[in-house]
Amino acid sequence: MPMDRWVSARLASLLRHGLRAAGLVLLLAFSSGAAAQDRAPASAPTTTEDTALPKQPVSVVPASSDDDIAGRLERILRSTEWFAAPRVSAREGVVFLEGGAASQDQRRWAGALAQNTEGVVAVVNRIEVESDVQSTFDRAARDVVNFYRETVRAWPLLALILVILLASWLVARGLAMLGRRFFARRVSSPLLLSILVQAVAVPSYLLGIYLVLRVAGLTQLALTVLGGTGLLGIVLGFAFRDIAENFLASLLLSARNPFRSGDLIEVAGQTGIVQTLNTRSTVLLTLDGNHVQIPNAAVYKSTIKNYSSTPTRRAEFMVGIGYDCSTATAQGLIAQVVKGHPAVLDAPEPVVLVDALGDATVNLRVQYWFDSATYSPAKINSALLRLAKNALRKGGFKLPDPAREIIFPKGVPVIGMEGLRMAGETGRADRSAADAAQADLVEDSEDATEGEGDLGNETAAVREQSKGAVPEAGENLLKG
Repeated sequence: MPMDRWVSARLASLLRHGLRAAGLVLLLAFSSGAAAQDRAPASAPTTTEDTALPKQPVSVVPASSDDDIAGRLERILRSTEWFAAPRVSAREGVVFLEGGAASQDQRRWAGALAQNTEGVVAVVNRIEVESDVQSTFDRAARDVVNFYRETVRAWPLLALILVILLASWLVARGLAMLGRRFFARRVSSPLLLSILVQAVAVPSYLLGIYLVLRVAGLTQLALTVLGGTGLLGIVLGFAFRDIAENFLASLLLSARNPFRSGDLIEVAGQTGIVQTLNTRSTVLLTLDGNHVQIPNAAVYKSTIKNYSSTPTRRAEFMVGIGYDCSTATAQGLIAQVVKGHPAVLDAPEPVVLVDALGDATVNLRVQYWFDSATYSPAKINSALLRLAKNALRKGGFKLPDPAREIIFPKGVPVIGMEGLRMAGETGRADRSAADAAQADLVEDSEDATEGEGDLGNETAAVREQSKGAVPEAGENLLKG
């Protein structure tokens, strides 16, 4: 017995057993409800009657007799063995079909046969389609068998498709390995390296899909897929423009490396220590311990100031002296203080420049260089400003306030002898206070006070205190 017939027989047997069980369950379920109703037939087939209109004008003189037409059609229906008790009658060229059929296709076939018979004016199709569960399961079994036969016939095509997919995958793997070896020495960015490797391997996958569709007979679909790949990229580019912009910016930043992990930078109005660079943003740790995420597109378009790119930095501060003071002497005093501080480098040499002539002061700009990896610019500025103020006051320089206009709406008051005596006492008190301040100036000459600490750079301390998970860290695309 062939394999497909054996499978069909087994499926039909299983379906018959299932039919009997289902019939018993249905009988038990509806027996109680049927007893309370009027007596009716247990099963009444639904009679459907189709009438086919004539396709051509009706002839007045029939070409064939009604008996010949009915006999001929009934013999044809019986010879097919598709119909149960087929009966055909004809009156005045109108054919009446009766009996049973296993499917709607067979019923329609009988109607079409009668309609195309010579001498038939119209067709009344009263053939009933068997609707019992047994026939339904039999048709299901036949469908399963037909599916099995089609699968057996198509297995060489399926095997060829699997071979094409496997070959395209192996070729893509090989191209990816070769591309990684080729670009590894030329591209330092891990993200850019991964994208270049995928760009080399993806065409192999696309070619494999195209060949599979061609083998399956879907040539037009294959061309549509290949043509729609570029269109899909354009649509996604417009839909996710910001995401694509940040992604491309991350590629350029990781390739150019304007900063490394741990560098202190200033970008987009934010100053902090670089934590990570992912495909969406750059994460900074600010000096007050907060994580700041800046979109890569904004980072790439902004001016980046990298304080860690060189070991030394220049800092500056301003000092104002009165117009009645010697500018050169003041410059010498300040330069002596700056050069004598241990945090200031000898080269480049510190300078004290006249920056501007203000309303009430001559403004001096002091510029110096220091080791940025060791010292904090804010702390050094504090120490140098303090020492410069002390040196100027010891040298007898006044540090005047900006000029102010004072208005006496009631005139200038006149002070008598008693007022002069009180003013003299006030002056002596002021001189005592000045003497005390002068004594403090002598003591306030250290390079760093307790408030200024050790002048050390706080970057390492901030990084140590803020250890933990970085938000949206992902894969770090930076070196270092």
